[in-house]
Amino acid sequence: MRFGAHSYVGLSSWEAGHMIKVLLADDHAILRGGLKEILVRQLESVECGEAENAEQVLAQVREHAWDLLILDISMPGRSGLDVLGDLKMLRPRLPVLVLSMHPDDQFGKRVLKAGAVGYLRKESAPEELIKAIRKVLAGGRYVSPELAEKLVLDLDEQANRPIHERLSAREFEILVMIGSGKTVSQIAEELHLSVTTVSTYRARILEKMNMATTAELMRYALRNHLVD
Repeated sequence: MRFGAHSYVGLSSWEAGHMIKVLLADDHAILRGGLKEILVRQLESVECGEAENAEQVLAQVREHAWDLLILDISMPGRSGLDVLGDLKMLRPRLPVLVLSMHPDDQFGKRVLKAGAVGYLRKESAPEELIKAIRKVLAGGRYVSPELAEKLVLDLDEQANRPIHERLSAREFEILVMIGSGKTVSQIAEELHLSVTTVSTYRARILEKMNMATTAELMRYALRNHLVD
């Protein structure tokens, strides 16, 4: 997220006499602080809560009423994708805006299908974040123009879906990490999972994709632009 000074005029009805309660879920304290600074500066009245992992997110949602959850995908333990299902059962009307470091074409469609109302990259400018927040608080959805175009194109490609879309959210996340060259041990450490658990996921991925080796997965990820 690029931080900068921007001024906004024309307050929405949400900002006129209503305290907007936003829960910020990200495992990086500096990023949470930066987001809070942007929201406090750009919105009329906002109260921010914080969570650094899935367990804290669910606890905060159970204990407090929020107008919006801004959720990261990559958090220790359960990912943001994993927790979306629980959130939809716990608070089905709570709008969730996913803020991620991953490109739109990697996770954008998945989070929308999982129940999020918007997807935004962390490198986006502050004014785009505020635009997205205004839109989802008004009951709409927010995606970038690039992701919107991909979603439209998807309607014409239902019969030719790539095989990685058969994977679960966690399996896909691990496929991307394997494709970027990370070892099972490195993935386990980053996701706070056991090596055995990650190895089991890897085996499932290989089976679902009809492949036999990690090298094949890496080539597939590169060929399908799942990694930079």
